[in-house]
Amino acid sequence: MVNITLYKNREKLTGFSLVTGKIFSRLGLSANAWTVIALFFTLLTAYFLIKGQFGFALVTFIVAAFLDSVDGAVARFRKEASKLGAYYDTISDRYMEGIIALALLLIALPSFYLPSYFWVALYMFGSMTITYAKAAAKEKELSKTEIRGGLLERPERLILLAIGIMLANFSLTYFTYVIVLLAVLCNITAIQRFWIAVKSAKQ
Repeated sequence: MVNITLYKNREKLTGFSLVTGKIFSRLGLSANAWTVIALFFTLLTAYFLIKGQFGFALVTFIVAAFLDSVDGAVARFRKEASKLGAYYDTISDRYMEGIIALALLLIALPSFYLPSYFWVALYMFGSMTITYAKAAAKEKELSKTEIRGGLLERPERLILLAIGIMLANFSLTYFTYVIVLLAVLCNITAIQRFWIAVKSAKQ
């Protein structure tokens, strides 16, 4: 199976992360402050989605997604990265995805064999399970290293969502197709991580 994730290329993005951390550190805001600002732009995105203003929603979503990476970059540049900060970031990530999913439930999206709310719920279930599969494997000590990888990690999910919002400017049917794709790939990724944990436990 072809791995389309950015995980294997993460080391190549380290340089960009350091530059980002350096630039945004000059603004004097803490890493946690950037997390809060990212959440604010996520709320704006939800508002614009519900209002059907998909152009504005795309802009605020891209800003939110970018700022979501700024907090970690700032913390690393200042050498202030901590387990507590990583915990804040993880919880914030779940809220961001949850807020967007709730907004999607309030949009009159076309059906695709099943009602759109089914696909949104399936996407959200898969997305949360991806994260929980990693956390549960660590909690149960099934793997010596953190479970990563799979078809659709968070960066790829954000990219697909951005594509969906962009396509919504042309047709909500296209947006539905993207959500269906997200729902399917998220659950495949969750199963992949489950299987990685099982194999690690048997070693």
